[in-house]
Amino acid sequence: MPTRLKRPALWRPLALTVALLGFQGYLGFSAIGGQFGIESRTQILLDIDQLKAKSAALQAEIDSYRHRATLMDPRRLDPDIVTERARALLNMANADDIIVMVDPDTGEPLSGKFNELAADQLNQIIAADSIL
Repeated sequence: MPTRLKRPALWRPLALTVALLGFQGYLGFSAIGGQFGIESRTQILLDIDQLKAKSAALQAEIDSYRHRATLMDPRRLDPDIVTERARALLNMANADDIIVMVDPDTGEPLSGKFNELAADQLNQIIAADSIL
């Protein structure tokens, strides 16, 4: 009895080849232009640098707060800092203190009751103290 061989369908291997080529094209596009692809690498590196700078600024602020907190530690209080803060909070001064009113916007002394010679001398004293 003769048997007849059935020819395999052409569309099945062709459909599989087209599907695999399409998937390979998608993967290639994602590797180059996707969210985490080669073209996005520069933007990702810029974001990393910005976040590192922000992290460093926040760490400096945290260190500043830690330093201020350690200054208020009751076991290690500095008498100068305590008197300075008490005077600032109570708006009081010693008789030996020199009080200079400073404009908060410009940082320059306010000239009202003292003459220009005294203002120049006080500016020199303030400049000398700020250099130290």
